Amino acid sequence: MKTKLQLSGNQIKLIAIVAMTVDHLTWILFPGYNTAWYAVALHIFGRITAPIMWYFIAEGYHYTRDVKKYAGRLFLLAFISHFAYCLLFRHPLIPFRQSVFDQTSVIWSLAWGLVLLIVYDSKQFKTWQKTVIILLVCAITFCSDWSCIAAVAVLFIGANRGNFKKQMLWLMVWTAVYAAVYMVFLDALYGALQLGTALCIPILCCYNGQRGKWKGMGKFFYVYYPAHLQLIGLLRMFLENRA
Repeated sequence: MKTKLQLSGNQIKLIAIVAMTVDHLTWILFPGYNTAWYAVALHIFGRITAPIMWYFIAEGYHYTRDVKKYAGRLFLLAFISHFAYCLLFRHPLIPFRQSVFDQTSVIWSLAWGLVLLIVYDSKQFKTWQKTVIILLVCAITFCSDWSCIAAVAVLFIGANRGNFKKQMLWLMVWTAVYAAVYMVFLDALYGALQLGTALCIPILCCYNGQRGKWKGMGKFFYVYYPAHLQLIGLLRMFLENRA
């Protein structure tokens, strides 16, 4: 009898890190909305990263001993990563000078997604107050990579913890919303390929609920994320200077 493949949280996060790195390198090696099949395929592979991040922010919220410190680390990472993100994608450090889209990294939305989970479980707020806070967070995170979709997806995945089918359903619902906006305002093909997030579902299905033996994955990601953005940004500058 075949045993179902089981993956620890560390292993799944490592897959996401590889996919993220490949995706960001692809933007540099094949700039713009490149329609070559290999560029599109690499970007589709990269779509598995964001939803895995959403999922494990929700998992982290469930397991953390100190949610305030957890949120603080995420907001600090968002601040540090902003500079490297702007270097990589040639965005001004001060948002909204060129556009309202992709003005900072997805970590900004992830941090606020964690805040939404805290608010959702809080008994201090009435339902209408929670709704207002969600709308405010959507406005605050609209300018980041994956826009407010990342924050809301974290909320819905966390709120449905224990029901994997509902979690994945909401993951795809919010991806579809993002894809539709992308298709209208940016690029139709690249909007459609956002639905590649579905590739994360069989991976997350293999999650065994365990972190894994290595306890340093979190710290590693906090260093790796801004570092890889910075290095790929420097690579972009090097390639442009040689052209």
